[in-house]
Amino acid sequence: MDALFERLLRFVQPWRCLLCAGGGAAGIDLCADCIAEMPRNRSCCGRCALPLAAPAALCGACQRRTPPWDAAWAPFRYGWPLDRLEARFKFGADLAAGRVLSTLWQRETCPLPLPHLLLAVPLHRSRLRQRGYNQALELARPLARRHGVPLRHDVLQRLRRTEAQTELDALDRRRNVRGAFTLRAGIALPAHVAILDDVMTTGATLAECARVLKRAGVRRVDVWALARAPSPRG
Repeated sequence: MDALFERLLRFVQPWRCLLCAGGGAAGIDLCADCIAEMPRNRSCCGRCALPLAAPAALCGACQRRTPPWDAAWAPFRYGWPLDRLEARFKFGADLAAGRVLSTLWQRETCPLPLPHLLLAVPLHRSRLRQRGYNQALELARPLARRHGVPLRHDVLQRLRRTEAQTELDALDRRRNVRGAFTLRAGIALPAHVAILDDVMTTGATLAECARVLKRAGVRRVDVWALARAPSPRG
């Protein structure tokens, strides 16, 4: 019945590319050409997923200062045309763009051991009321189903509303999120947890979440992000 309904739906409302308005490819509202344009993060740092000219175990930043997480997975670089879809999803309440991004991510192979638990970076309740949804959690739900990993939305909590990270430099980003997260009391955590966000820029938010989990006794913390921003110097 579900397959029949899907076929009828696509007969009435066929797949349509959200970027160029051409015909969409099977199963996604993007055409084949726009899918091919997505900036995949094939060459990156093995620790923080920073895009690099050639793959490396550690980028210069990770050699100077080891991140508090153990490994990172970011299958895309934050750039054209993925950044357009991400902005529409995150700031424009375009859930169709979110579904496209989620589908793209699900089609990528995870290069890391799967965690025992997946946590999305939480929004403060005031920002959640304003936006209406947590974009990281919306990306995490289908990805967790795809990999068969339990997802919890009530474990990691944001204590205070922070300034928008996009307006801050790397140092101010770290200061902005310092002490902004906590764990819900009374929840037993497994040995291996992954934290998921939509975009990783300097990694300040994910690093603060990782520190909270490590202090709680989690042995391995990975970070997952849909896209990794390149170095501003690169």
